[in-house]
Amino acid sequence: MATKKDFLKETIEHIDIKRHNVVDLVESMKHMAFSARDLYRAAKIYEKMLGDTDTTVILTLAGSLFSAGLKKVVYDMITNNMVDAIVSTGAIMVDQDFFEALGFKHYIGSPYVDDNELRELHIDRIYDTFIDEDELRICDDTTAGIFDNLEPRPYSSRELLWHFGKYLEEHGGPKTDDSVIYAAYKNNVPIFVPAFSDCSAGFGIVMHQTKNPVNHVSFDSGKDFLELTQIKLNSKETGIFMVGGGVPKNFTQDIVVAADILQEDAPMHKYAIQITVADVRDGALSSSTLKEASSWGKVETTYEQMVYSEATLAMPLIAGYAYHKGIWKNRKKKELQKLFSLSSVEKIQ
Repeated sequence: MATKKDFLKETIEHIDIKRHNVVDLVESMKHMAFSARDLYRAAKIYEKMLGDTDTTVILTLAGSLFSAGLKKVVYDMITNNMVDAIVSTGAIMVDQDFFEALGFKHYIGSPYVDDNELRELHIDRIYDTFIDEDELRICDDTTAGIFDNLEPRPYSSRELLWHFGKYLEEHGGPKTDDSVIYAAYKNNVPIFVPAFSDCSAGFGIVMHQTKNPVNHVSFDSGKDFLELTQIKLNSKETGIFMVGGGVPKNFTQDIVVAADILQEDAPMHKYAIQITVADVRDGALSSSTLKEASSWGKVETTYEQMVYSEATLAMPLIAGYAYHKGIWKNRKKKELQKLFSLSSVEKIQ
């Protein structure tokens, strides 16, 4: 009979865009066709976003990206001032980033295994990646503990993820040197998770509210929408770098409409790129093109590019291209976390 250790051997390693200068490779794709040329154009648009001092860059993340080895890419984007705000799924930020910040790992696995055997061993599978379910339960419990120690009231996900970063700070720092939540906390980059219940934090809030049925913390998704809209209203221009689709994509596009409702003639997102493998033919949100979003008044079509590629291939090339071109060195930090009226508990100096 196999044991848990037989499966959880080799850990996922996060790719480091700083080690691989892909500028020549990406620029050579200009003279190719199909997805290669699309990727080149997306890289140039992202570079243009970073070079436009009037533009706030919003990164959206969906899919199992950090478990697949892309965490350090986002960490480097934050620490090198290549992104101003992040909108993500809860699984990426809590089950994957915060999980690793607590000292746990994702492991190289295989889709060709007996999933019934994995279940018996408390091993969860994400295609060809394995996670220790018992460690995930610790992550669930940790989020519940964070909620137990907060003032009972509704919170935006941005506020709560700031407290996750504060928790790491107060407990000796993250157990890894590339925590996205902690880097965002230190660099005043707000993170939004509009579907915050759909992750370990959701299990944590169930435990917290069961323990505290009357006075408890709750998730305020309306406040999420308002706060991200405030970022739009406080930005002359905006650009979006979307990895995957789903709720983060639509949430970020919708702030243009919300801003227009609150303020006449709010501009559409000036720049937009999306990496996706979703099929556009079924009309699904994840696959809807950026040109389609223009019909809704959300995205301009001058600087937009769809890249039909799996994220672990395309994202390091696009982000790595921008990193090694170095235009981010001339950007001024926006520190958008400071936009919001913070309580005395979370006041940023």
